[in-house]
Amino acid sequence: MGENLYTVGDYLLDRLAELGVTEVFGVPGDYQLEFLDHVLAHPQMNWIGGANELNAGYAADGYGRLRGMAALVTTFGVGELSAANAVAGSYAEHVPVVHIVGAPSKDSQGARRIVHHTLGDGDFEHFLRMSREITCAQANLAPATATREIDRVLSEVREQKRPGYLLIATDVARFPTEPPAAPLPRYTGGTSPRALSMFTAAAAELIGDHRLTVLADFLVHRLDCVDELSALLAADTVGHATLMWGKSLVDESSPNYLGIYAGAASEDSVREAIEGAPVLVTAGVLFTDMVSGFFSQRIDPARTIDIGVNQSVVSGQVFAPLDMSAALDAITAILTERGITSPALPAVPARTHADPPVREAALTQESLWDRLSEALTPGNVVLADQGTSFYGMAGHRLASGVTFIGQPLWGSIGYTLPAALGAGLADRDRRTVLLIGDGAAQLTIQELGAFGREGLAPVVVVVNNDGYTVERAIHGVTAEYNDITGWRWTELPAALGVPDALTFRVSTYGELDDALRTAAAAPDRMVFVEVMLGRMDIPPLLTELAQSASDANSS
Repeated sequence: MGENLYTVGDYLLDRLAELGVTEVFGVPGDYQLEFLDHVLAHPQMNWIGGANELNAGYAADGYGRLRGMAALVTTFGVGELSAANAVAGSYAEHVPVVHIVGAPSKDSQGARRIVHHTLGDGDFEHFLRMSREITCAQANLAPATATREIDRVLSEVREQKRPGYLLIATDVARFPTEPPAAPLPRYTGGTSPRALSMFTAAAAELIGDHRLTVLADFLVHRLDCVDELSALLAADTVGHATLMWGKSLVDESSPNYLGIYAGAASEDSVREAIEGAPVLVTAGVLFTDMVSGFFSQRIDPARTIDIGVNQSVVSGQVFAPLDMSAALDAITAILTERGITSPALPAVPARTHADPPVREAALTQESLWDRLSEALTPGNVVLADQGTSFYGMAGHRLASGVTFIGQPLWGSIGYTLPAALGAGLADRDRRTVLLIGDGAAQLTIQELGAFGREGLAPVVVVVNNDGYTVERAIHGVTAEYNDITGWRWTELPAALGVPDALTFRVSTYGELDDALRTAAAAPDRMVFVEVMLGRMDIPPLLTELAQSASDANSS
C-alpha cells in the first residue's frame, strides 16, 4: 500500500477535528504508534504526550469541559486500564472524551495469540467489556464497518456528553477508506411539540404573577444551554443560585445572584431564598451528597419546575420528551409575555470583610481564599482540587468571566493538576489557576513539566497542610494513614522541566500578597506558590460537610 493512502485512522482524526478537537492526549504504545504517525501528520492535530495514562485522561477531561469534546489515545490493556479512573470520572461528570485504544492486529486476535499487554488467554475483548460500564458507546472497529461505527460512537458521545470507546487494531487503523462525505449527522427531534405545549401551559399556570427563583447546575453547561439560561435570567428580576458543582455557570457579580446552595450547609439567606421561593425553577440540577449537604435540601415539588436533560417536571407532572433548551426557552417566553417586571431583589448583605490581616500575620484558610478570590481576573480558569481548595473557594463570589472547575461527584484527588493542562490547551488565551493540596498533588505532579513544554504559564498554588486534611476532618485526625511524606515543593518545577518558573514558599499574608502580585505582573511565567497552613485549619463549609460524611460513613 502507498504511503499517502487515506486510512480509517485519518477518517477518525477528521471526524474529531470536525467536532472541534485540535489536541490529542495520551501515552504511546506499540499497538498505536502507526496511528500516532497520522496524528502528527494531520494538519489540525497536536499530540500532547502525558507522563502516564491517568494524567493524560485527566488532561483530556479538563480539555473536554471547555472544548465540548476531547480525545485520549492509550495502548491496549496496560494503557487503557491506567486511564480507566479518569474515564470513569468523565462519565460521572458528563464530560465528552473519546477513548481510542490501539489493539493487536486482527490476525493476532483471530489466531488468539498470547501477545504482550493481554491476560494470556487469547481473549481480546476483556477490556472492551470493562469499558462498557464507564462509556456511553463502544466499538471494536472492523475494516468493513469502521467508518460507520466511528460515526455512531462519536454521535453518542456528542449527544450524551459522556465518554466513548473505540478499539482500533493496528491493521484496521491503516486500512484504506474514503474521507467523510458529509458532516456527522445530528440527532434531531428530541422535543415532542405536544409535550412542549403541555409543559408551557402547566408552567405558566404555576408561575402566574409570582416572582421566579432559579437554581441552576452543571448540566446546563454540559448541554450547551448557557445562553438559554442567561436569556431566562434576563427576562425579569430573577434571583438565582447554583450548586457548587455548577459554580461559575452564571455571572456571580450580578445583583440577582444569591450564592451557592448546599442544603443545610448554605448561608441562611441563600437557603431561605431557594427553599421559600413561591416558584422555583431547577435547571440541570443533580443533587449529590457533597453538593447538597448530604441530601439536606428542602425543596417542595409542588412549587417546583424541574428542567432536566430530556424531560421536565411541573408540580410532580412529567413532560417528555422535552429538550432542556426548549424548556428554558418556554419559561423565558412566559416571563416575557406576561408583561410584569418584578421589583428589585433586596440587596444581599455584603460579606463583612475584616481589614486584611497585617503582613506579618500567619496565613489561614480564610485569609488565603479571600486574597486568592480578589486576585482572580476575568478570563481565569480556576481548578480547585477536592479538599480544602474546593470547599475553601466554593463560597467566594468570582469575578465575571471566571470559570471554576472541580470534581465534586467523582472526587478523585490529584485530578485538577493534569486537568489544568488540558484546560490551558483548550483555550490558550485564558490563564489557568490551579489550587491543590499537598496530598493530592503528590498523585499527579509528574505532569507539571508539560505546562512548560507546551508554553503555558499557570499560577499553581499548593496548599501544604501536612497531609490529607480533608480526610482528617472526616475521621482520623492524628492517624498515620492521613500523613504524607514531606516534599521540597519549590524545587519541583525546575526538577520536572520548568526551570524558569517563579517559586515562592509563603506562610504570612504579606508573603502571599507579594507572590500574587508577582504572578499578575508575570503572565508568561509559571508561578508556583507553596502555602503553609495548619493541618487542622479547615474551611467552615468543609467542616459541616465532613461531619455529615462522618455520620453517613458510620451509620
